[in-house]
Amino acid sequence: MLTKRHFITSSAAALFSAPLAPSLAAAATTDKSMWDAWDAQVTPAGYDPATTNPWGVAPRFLPRLVEANPGLTPGDIHVDAVARYLYHIQDNGTAMRYGVAIARGDLYEPGTYSIKRKAKWPTWTPTQNMIRRDPELYEQHADGMDAGPQNPLGSRALYLFVGNRDTYLRIHGSPNPQSIGGRASSGCVRMIMAHINDLYENVNTGSRAVLYPPEELVTAAT
Repeated sequence: MLTKRHFITSSAAALFSAPLAPSLAAAATTDKSMWDAWDAQVTPAGYDPATTNPWGVAPRFLPRLVEANPGLTPGDIHVDAVARYLYHIQDNGTAMRYGVAIARGDLYEPGTYSIKRKAKWPTWTPTQNMIRRDPELYEQHADGMDAGPQNPLGSRALYLFVGNRDTYLRIHGSPNPQSIGGRASSGCVRMIMAHINDLYENVNTGSRAVLYPPEELVTAAT
C-alpha cells in the first residue's frame, strides 16, 4: 500500500537524486559560411597592396618587395620590432615587407618560434594573465569570442610555438589598423587584415618566425 510518506520520498528521489550538470557556456565558433563575406568586408574595393590605404597608415607600412639580407632561409618570417616591419623571406633573395604593431611595454617577447598552426577567421580567448591584468577589457570574453571582423585576431592568425608548447603569441590581423606602427597588443604582432590575408597564403606551417628585440633592448653593442 502506498502511503503519503512513500509518495513524498519517491517523488523527492525522482526530482533530486541526480545532480544537475553544471551550466556550460557555448564555445566560441567561426562560421565558415561567412568567411568569403568577411574577407570582402576587410578588403577594400580595387585593392592594390602597394597603394591602397583607406586605413591612413604611413605609406612605408604598405606591403613592399625588398631585397633580403643574404643567408636568410626562404619561408621564414623576421619581425623588426624597432622599425615595425615584418619580412617574409622569398626564394630569390627578396622579401615581402609589411608594417606591423608590436606588444606594449614588456609584453613583447623577442625570440625564435615555430609556426605550428594557421587559422582563417579564428576564434579568440584571452589568457588568464590578460584577464588578471585588464579585467575590464577581457573578463567579458573569458569563455571566448566568436570569429568575425571585430575579433581581436582578425581574419588570419599564425600561432607561434616553442617546441610543442603554444606560447599564446600570434601574428594576426587586427580590427584596429590605426595601431600599425605602434605598440598596442598584449604580446602579439598585429597586421592590417588585408595584408595578412596575402601573407597567410604564402606561409607554411613549420616555418620559423624570428622576433627581434624592441628599441629599449637594442644597444650600441647589438
